[in-house]
Amino acid sequence: MDLHTGVLYWPQTLPAPPAYPSLQEDIECDILVIGGGEAGALISHELMKFRFNTVLVEKRTISGGISRANTGILQYANDLHLNACIDTLGEQKGLRIYQLCRQALDELEGIIAGLDLDCEFQRRSSLYLASSHSDVPELRQEFHTLQDNGFDVTYLEKGQIAASFSFSKPGAICYKNDAEVNPFRLTHALIHQARQHGIRVYEYTEVISHTSEQDRLVFKTKQQHQIKARFAVFATGYETQSIKRNPGAVLSSSFAIATQPLKEFPGWPGRCLIWETARPYLFIRTTADNRIIAGGLDEATVNTAERDAKLEGKKNSLLHEVRQLFPGIPDLQAEYYWAATFGSTHDGLPMFGVQEGFPNCYFITGYCGNGTVYNRVAAKIISGMLIHGSHPDAELFRFDRRTLTPSVNEKE
Repeated sequence: MDLHTGVLYWPQTLPAPPAYPSLQEDIECDILVIGGGEAGALISHELMKFRFNTVLVEKRTISGGISRANTGILQYANDLHLNACIDTLGEQKGLRIYQLCRQALDELEGIIAGLDLDCEFQRRSSLYLASSHSDVPELRQEFHTLQDNGFDVTYLEKGQIAASFSFSKPGAICYKNDAEVNPFRLTHALIHQARQHGIRVYEYTEVISHTSEQDRLVFKTKQQHQIKARFAVFATGYETQSIKRNPGAVLSSSFAIATQPLKEFPGWPGRCLIWETARPYLFIRTTADNRIIAGGLDEATVNTAERDAKLEGKKNSLLHEVRQLFPGIPDLQAEYYWAATFGSTHDGLPMFGVQEGFPNCYFITGYCGNGTVYNRVAAKIISGMLIHGSHPDAELFRFDRRTLTPSVNEKE
């Protein structure tokens, strides 16, 4: 699958990343992790704490897939409002989703602090804007539900927004203690540390098939080598759909730009993360070298030719949106711009766990707009399932949950 196109920003922030050999022999292990993006990096890093003989393989280079196109926004709120989570799953389960994401964000901060490479992690507030006046009642209700359940949020009226920012919107929720990160450096740092703790890592090693043989899974690579494993974790992102198609998953295309480095950000207090109630939504953040990244304007296609044909126009549209919000920032230009595959689900939540027809295999598909945080949640759940055979939160993200059926979700 052609996951992205254009001129990506993140790889230039680490021009000489760690490199790993390709697999040149038959090997055996306890756990095989397939995929060297953020999901594979986070589960491998979690597994390094235990005495498993673990191997990670990646068919490209590490972070060569969709992780290098990730915008690096870390939030505990997500595409599905807390109220919608509660309406869909019930109060206990819906609230648990948000609690898990908040916990995962805190855990990511601790993990990143222990890495050798600066991953440009920075705590930020998030400003969730009402895109229109009709969105205000639902936004107010969401604010009260968040506040009543102990989340650190404030509500901003139209006048308060206009007094602080260089734009005006009908209302907004301000979430405290979200964060931003460099996803390319993070993925490399996690895998580098896992390698230092004994996990074997192979690049340019593509798994093309697998079978079961007594108590072992047998994987064959494109170079005709075998990997025997007791368990496997498929951390293959959106390409998982070519391995095991999930009717509850929806693939589309998203677009992003990164501006030139800027000297200051007038009308943007605290350089907070910005997103909005419109769907698809616009999201904006800054970087460690003082650029603005803006993304969104999703299109319901994964056709490479269609996606690429839209890239120039989307670049200009995103740049226009940023200029409209921040007219005090002069001469904004898009030095980098790219398009990438984006995955969502019918109920707005990711999918982790086991799937029918794949014994002793676990899947991580951190779909929807909070992938890095979801992948951390998945790493905890999947490692628990590998060690203990189960995890108390696993049912929330099952592949066979009824809310993934479009007809069920539409009724609710």
